[in-house]
Amino acid sequence: MGVFEEAKGKIKETAGEVTNNPDLQREGEAQKEKGEAEREATQARAEAKTHEVKAKEKELEQEAAQETK
Repeated sequence: MGVFEEAKGKIKETAGEVTNNPDLQREGEAQKEKGEAEREATQARAEAKTHEVKAKEKELEQEAAQETK
């Protein structure tokens, strides 16, 4: 989702530069930054999910080790 917003923003930003339209250029820049933030948030959520899964695996290993005692 964020990558698409970034691309749209970059296109608008470039179009604003080419047409000498500072409003369109600013709008594109803002949209691009929004896309970057969305992409970073998605990456952070994916990393957090990975850490949750690893933590759960370790928890299960610990429980199994305790049961064998």
